Amino acid sequence: MLKRFNMVDAKPVNILLEGHFKLSEAKTLTTEDEKALISKVPHASAVGSLTYVMVCTRPNIDQAVRVVSRCLSNPGKENWRAVKWILRYLKGSSDMTLCYGGTNIQLLGYFDSDFVGDVDSRRSTTGYVFTLGSGAVSWVSRL
Repeated sequence: MLKRFNMVDAKPVNILLEGHFKLSEAKTLTTEDEKALISKVPHASAVGSLTYVMVCTRPNIDQAVRVVSRCLSNPGKENWRAVKWILRYLKGSSDMTLCYGGTNIQLLGYFDSDFVGDVDSRRSTTGYVFTLGSGAVSWVSRL
């Protein structure tokens, strides 16, 4: 996938969508020059590929893919930058895996939420994860 979107030589990152990405439908394309520029970018194809990867092998990118999918019909330059950031994260975390095992097999649950994280709807994102031993067995993230 990195090869398909010309990101093989991109610098890998280890943080998924830093806080400086405040994506909003209000930040969509405004000028004809921006529309012409983004029409040459495979934005929808990249988001579709990220969705496939998220469902099949990388559930940890779920929230980031949801964020970039919100403005899929009219993306701006900031949305494309965020998609490239996720691709860079995948490159930097390709050796990460879920591991089950250990001697302390205990079911633990964690819950967190942001406060009004969605700029457009002013809604919060909440999520939880349950672990058994050292691996995640159930998780969710919702707006």
